[in-house]
Amino acid sequence: MKIISTENAPQAIGPYSQALDLGNFIFLSGQVPLDPTTMQITGDDISEQSEQVFKNIKAVLTAAGLSLDNVVKTTVFLKDMNDFSTMNAIYESNFGDHKPARSAVEVARLPKDSLVEIECIAVR
Repeated sequence: MKIISTENAPQAIGPYSQALDLGNFIFLSGQVPLDPTTMQITGDDISEQSEQVFKNIKAVLTAAGLSLDNVVKTTVFLKDMNDFSTMNAIYESNFGDHKPARSAVEVARLPKDSLVEIECIAVR
């Protein structure tokens, strides 16, 4: 097992790793819309926050030598399910024709009071 870490994504705000590399499988911790430089939430709406989440996911995948094409499963956590359509449009624009398995749930609260968090599993 190898810990994946990059300065191009937010540092962990708790006792966890950005990602773990288990050879063929890479497990990414949930990414919230933190700017990796300031460690502050980026954007006031679901669109801006979703874009930042994808920037963070891509940075961690890149550090593992992968891309969004390697993602096989995602879990999307939304503060408000009414934001699903907007988040889904950004999700689709990032993944394109690649369609990983996915779950999406509404939750009461997310770290740093963000509107969205996305975790994923990737395969080499």
